[in-house]
Amino acid sequence: MDDLDLQLDHPVIDADNHYYEALDAFTRHLDPALGPRCVQWCEIDGRRYHVVGGQVSRAVTNPTFDPVAKPGAMHDYFRGNPEGRNPLDFLRDREPIRAAYRDRDARLAELDAQGLAACWLFPTLGMIYEELLRDDPFAVCATFRAFNRWLAEDWGFAHADRIFAGPYLTLADPDWAVEELEWALDAGARLLVMRPAAATTVLGRCSPFDERFDPFWARVNEAGIAVVLHAGDGGVSSNGYAPEGFAAQFGQSWKPSIKFFAIERAIIEFLLTLVLENHLVRFPNLRFASVENGAEFLGDVFAKLRSVHRKAVGWFPEDPVETFRRHVWINPFWEDDVHEVLEHVGPERVLFGSDWPHIEGMPAPLDYLRELKDVDADDRRRILHDNAVELMTLRPA
Repeated sequence: MDDLDLQLDHPVIDADNHYYEALDAFTRHLDPALGPRCVQWCEIDGRRYHVVGGQVSRAVTNPTFDPVAKPGAMHDYFRGNPEGRNPLDFLRDREPIRAAYRDRDARLAELDAQGLAACWLFPTLGMIYEELLRDDPFAVCATFRAFNRWLAEDWGFAHADRIFAGPYLTLADPDWAVEELEWALDAGARLLVMRPAAATTVLGRCSPFDERFDPFWARVNEAGIAVVLHAGDGGVSSNGYAPEGFAAQFGQSWKPSIKFFAIERAIIEFLLTLVLENHLVRFPNLRFASVENGAEFLGDVFAKLRSVHRKAVGWFPEDPVETFRRHVWINPFWEDDVHEVLEHVGPERVLFGSDWPHIEGMPAPLDYLRELKDVDADDRRRILHDNAVELMTLRPA
């Protein structure tokens, strides 16, 4: 920050932080008899891997996270890769896992060192394992019920009123979703997290806004708790243009492919369907935060909504873009043009999130301040603090 003279007179909340899961995060509260259907450990050639649904997962090179790449290791790559390095080269410098990645009190000390008042905390492996279990909805629910009990035990949902971890919700079983939501509310959750993806139940794949999920959305609407749509493995198909699977983007031999755009496609399809099905008309107290999905898609989404609005006369009770803007908050990638995002959704709907300590994020969260140097001070406060406070304040209907 030496090149930026920006003095803040308000606290900062980072709306996109992550933990690296404890070794027993998926198994501590899981019935061992369900291990073969859910998550187990195995060792291959001296390295440990998760076996998810009976298949060895290599979606993450080292799911023990010890050693692990440093925060923001790929920062220069996403800044434009000025030195033209192979992306895999950025990941070769690893270090022993830091206490702050797994211990909540160490994380509080880290927040102090980083100049942050609070953070929202999300899964790492937890954002990609639902897809691997998709064809076994019972296993999905058993896995994430156990996972959420670990999360409550190790991190809590509002530790010291500074670390706000989001319990993971899935719609794989509509009844389970309601039960888990009630448990999360009783446990003091201030926000929920789920992947932006179609639901897969015992009856097959369907829209998350199908009427079978109405009891879940009605309860979310009533409680007024925000739902974070965090990037993960949304099951987006490459349709033969590239290898399938989350790990295919960075293999042993790297090359560009449409896998680069899977995250964007997943959030576009979720948010478009959310508005096109008038879900926000039926449940007007819902609030969604799109986190770590970027923001470049906004112009295209708004153009599509306006096009449908012109053609489907009478379908929407108001301009669907205005509906979107009222109910959806956006966390841009740090490399997105924040001024363009502000033009699309306004300063009341933009969230700061650094993705710390992941490799795609920033080495230090407040490095993002240089991206806001030309933003109005009041708007900057909304982005860095006020909008996050608003979203994690329950708003009962």
